[in-house]
This record gives sequence, structure tokens and C-alpha cells, in this order.
Amino acid sequence: MRRLFFLVSCIHVLLFLSCANMGQPDGGWYDETPPRIVRSTPAEGATGVKAQKISLYFNEYIKVTDAQNNVIVSPPQLEMPEIKEGGKRITVELKDSLKDNTTYTIDFGDAISDNNENNPLGNYAFTFSTGDHIDTMQVSGYVLDASNLEPIKGIMVGLYNNLSDTIFRHEPMMRISRTDSRGHFIVKGVAPGTYRAYALQDADGDYVYGQKSEMIAFDANTFEPSWKPDTRQDTIWRDSLHIASILTKPYTHFLPDDITLLAFSMPLTDRYLIKTERLQPTRMDFYFSYGSDKLPSIRGLNFNSDDAFVVEYTPKRDTVYYWLRDTALVNQDTLRMEANYLMTDTAGILFDKTDTLEIVSKQSYAKRQKEQEKEIEKWQKEQDKKKKKGELYDSIYPVKPLDLKMGGGNMAPDGMFTIESQTPLKAFSKDVVHLYSKIDSLWYNKPFAIYPREGNNRIYDLVAEWEMGGEYSVEIDSGAISDIYGKTINAIKQGVKIGKESDYGTLAVTLSGIRDTGIVVQLLSSNGGVVKQTRLSRPGTAYFFYLRPATYYLRAYVDANGNNQWDTGDYDAGRQAEAMYYYPQEAECKQQWDIKLNWNLTARPRFEQKPAAITKQKPEEQKRKLQNRNAERAKKLGKEYIQQQTGVKL
Repeated sequence: MRRLFFLVSCIHVLLFLSCANMGQPDGGWYDETPPRIVRSTPAEGATGVKAQKISLYFNEYIKVTDAQNNVIVSPPQLEMPEIKEGGKRITVELKDSLKDNTTYTIDFGDAISDNNENNPLGNYAFTFSTGDHIDTMQVSGYVLDASNLEPIKGIMVGLYNNLSDTIFRHEPMMRISRTDSRGHFIVKGVAPGTYRAYALQDADGDYVYGQKSEMIAFDANTFEPSWKPDTRQDTIWRDSLHIASILTKPYTHFLPDDITLLAFSMPLTDRYLIKTERLQPTRMDFYFSYGSDKLPSIRGLNFNSDDAFVVEYTPKRDTVYYWLRDTALVNQDTLRMEANYLMTDTAGILFDKTDTLEIVSKQSYAKRQKEQEKEIEKWQKEQDKKKKKGELYDSIYPVKPLDLKMGGGNMAPDGMFTIESQTPLKAFSKDVVHLYSKIDSLWYNKPFAIYPREGNNRIYDLVAEWEMGGEYSVEIDSGAISDIYGKTINAIKQGVKIGKESDYGTLAVTLSGIRDTGIVVQLLSSNGGVVKQTRLSRPGTAYFFYLRPATYYLRAYVDANGNNQWDTGDYDAGRQAEAMYYYPQEAECKQQWDIKLNWNLTARPRFEQKPAAITKQKPEEQKRKLQNRNAERAKKLGKEYIQQQTGVKL
């Protein structure tokens, strides 16, 4: 009795002190109760509904967050429903005519919360039927980017019970959902039957795959919704560190719950000229929507285009650079021309297209001349100062040499030494480049080969048999290499050191779980970039040598057409994108370690494979859960002190 009296007295004292604290007045106990639906028109789960207006009434003032993106109506509505909030009511007016004998679901997700404390109602969906019963089945799963297994947020997922291979092109989806930040979806209100699932980034709001630019996913497999009684464990936390209890609760487990849709975009093979520009006075850039083996031809209208260009192009040939050989053309601000190139018509057939173009240099000749005069003037003043001081000075303005970027430094034995210029180079042979190997403090000639990159004569690769721990020197004589504008290099000497065997580790990965042939295995860095790759003709062991100590990741794809690159799918041809897999763990490489990994590519479902460390689409925190802020307030009022004094656990 005394302890109880003391407890009550302490609480009174604490409340008194709280009221007397003028510096930080306490706001009182928090409202931690989510809003509650008190009634609806029509009633929740009503059948035989004819009205297109639904009203939900709550016990307090509420708000709906981003209704357009967060609220999903199924079956999908071709005309956007009107969703209004006002006071303690939400109204949803469906603009499309209601279908007979159909279950309708208005899925609010976590969009509803109270107006003051933002307490979420939780995952809420309102259901009614125009028929005599409610369809209660659910199916769920994930949508991933087929190229990298990234979860796709916000893509639409829909079901069809028409199993035609072309239905996705002609009829809107039957029931829909949208993925969350994990790529997860739940389609509710599903009737018994046989279905196929599809995903669509719907660009035009018609719930049909109609544009090549729309990302899609389709699955040839069918499924039948089902359910079973099941149990799950709910954890009750005493605080952020301690578990109070673990409860086992029964629930209805809807199946399938692991549908995995691998989404891709069709390659935009329609070819057209996107733009032209001349950011540098020395070069004209042509950007196309798609590449072609036939490069554009140029006929000058205010200049002679015969042998006027050095042509450079990207590997896909969708961007073409025309370097101007003649400095007189470089100094001509406006170039008018006829450009002939291949373009696709409305039927997708290539034809010759001729455009009359006028390409203007972004930097005018006059402006460049003025900048050069300022630079010469500045140089002259510096030389005059040196002359007055009796120091060495120059009387002729120096011509800037050609600047070459070269590899070097520390290289692995399988590394590549590159020579790169900012401007096209005149053809040169390996005779002007020298490679020396250091043996017992003496330098000896080392055999090598040098090759220009395809479509780019600004970059050359120097190939040699680099030896472990070796020391080399790449040397080029002054004036031995020049660009198309006559600039020559100063003498270059670049050292190269090859790491010792003890500097590296080796990784051997044995693949299993598939029978496909032609598998490309890629080693990834901590940011997901490809470090190395190798090709296996069939499942076996992939080896990665000369690995610097680091954390790596692995992925592999089935190269079905043997072109050594991942290829997308084609819905009309019924072809899925080439299968991509990720090793679900990291691979830690250390010096002098030989690491062996066994990787069953199909042991885990695809949505559980990609490691979180290299997944760019991170799962967002779910809308704020109800926080026990009153418990925190009690602590501030001296809960621990009262417990210590009374021994009564609060």
C-alpha cells in the first residue's frame, strides 16, 4: 500500500514539475490511433452494386496522399476516376460504366492517414461487386529489370484469362496492380480461373501494349489462383532492442505469391536523325536513333566536301563524327550541306533520305581569334618581364605540341596499354613506338603489336606479353606522331610496372543449375561495373586471374545468339530477354588467395539474387508505423526513476 501511495505521489510531483517547466512546455499525450472507417456507401463487400460513386466515412479528419499514383482501381479504368477528400470523407467516382458480375477493388495502399498526426490507416482496399458474390483471391510477385535484376518501382502489373499470345496488343488488362519500391505487387479480387501475368509501363493510359518505347514483361506460364490456411510469426517489441514476445497467428495464404516478371524494352530500330551539332569547330556530330552499317554521305553546298573529313563512329554506329581536315573549313563558322542517310518509313522499311543542313560552330572564328590574341598578349608580357630582369626569354610564340594520353603506372599482366589523342592522328606504324624491358638493370627491346580501335583512329592499343614483376618503358621520339592538323608530339617516355604474383588473387567460379550453352560470366566492382568477363561454352568453371584485393560481385547471362552481349526480348516473336543471374553474395578477394565458389544459378528465385550492396533501387521505408511516442514521453517524465523507487514496472 505504501509503494502504491508513493507511486501516485511521484506521478503527481512529475506532472506538477512538467506543468511548472516554462522553458519547454510539454504538448501532452500523442494521438497514436489510426483513422477508422465508420460506414461506407455502398457497404464494404456489398454485392449487386449499380452506383458508380463510393463514399467512405471516417471517425476523424483524414487525407489521401498522391491519389493519382497511390490508388489503384481494378478492373482498370480507361477514364481516370475522380477521388476527392473532404473532412472525414473520401469519395471515389468511377467514370467508366460498371461491368456486370465483376468484383471491383479500390486499393488505397498506405495513402490514407489522419490529418493531424499522419497515422496511416495501413494497407487498405475497398471491395464491392456488381454480381452476386465477391472474388477474394490474390496473386503476388515481383517485377525486375531483365538486364540487371533491378526491382522496378511503379510499373503496372495485370492479368488476362484470355490466353491468346497476342491479347496484350488488343485488350486492356482485366485486373491490375502497381509495384512498390521492392518491385513487389499484389493483384486483389481475382476470380478462380487460369491466368497469365503481364507488366507494362503504360505511356498512353490504355492498358494495352501499343508503343515500342513501353517497358513490358510477359510470362508464357499460366497459373490458377489458390489459397491455404497458414501461420506466421508476429514479433512484439518491448523497445527498439528487446523482444517482448513472438506470437503465432493464423492467416490465409494466397498462391501463387512468387510470380517473377522480367521486364525489358524493345530496341527502337526506327532510324531517324535526332540532331546535328558542332560543339567543337573541328568536328560535326550526327546523332541517330539507331545505327546502320551504311554511314551518311555529305555533299558540301558552300564548301568542297571532297576528302574533307576524317570519319569516326561509335561501336553501335548511331553517332557519327566528321572531323574537318582543312583548317580553312575549321575557321568557317557556317557549313551548309546535303546529308544522305538511311531512315525508316512508317512501315519500318529503310529508305534513302536527303536533308539540307546548316551547321553552325558554337564558337565563332572571331571569338576564338580574340581569345588567342589575349593569350599571346599575356605570353608577350611574361617574356618582356623576363627580358628586363635579364632572364632567358623566347621571342617566338611556341606552338603547342600534340598531347597524347598514355597508359602506364601499375598494370596487371593481362592489362592493356593505350595511346589516345584528342584529335585524329595521321597513320603511323609501330616503328615509331619503342617498348623496352628492364632485365638486370639493362634495357632490351620487347616485341609488341599496336592496333587502332575500330571506327576511331584517335585510340591505339599496344599489346605485349607482360611478365609478372616486370618493368617496361614505352618511348616515342619527338615529332614521330602527328595529328591531321600538323601538330606533333614532344618526346614521350612512359614507364610501366607489372605487379608481382603475390599482389593478386584468383577466383574460380563453378556454375550449375542450367543446361544452356554460351554463358558469359562477369566480375563486377562494388559499384556494379564490369571489371572482367569470360565466356563458357557450357556450364563449368569460370576463372578470373590477376585480381587486386577488393570486394567483387558476380553475374552471368545466357548468350543465346553468341554475340557476346546481352540482348532484349521481343513480345511479338514470343522471345524473352536473355536470362540474367546474379550470385547472391559478395566475393572477397585477397592477395595470394585462390578462391573457389560453387554457384547454382537457379537455386534462388530471381527476386532474391541481386545483392543489396549493388542494388540501386533501394526499398523505401514503409509509411511511418504507429510510434509508441507516449512511452517516450513517459520516459521523459521520469519513468525509470519511478520504477527504481517503487519496484513497480510501468
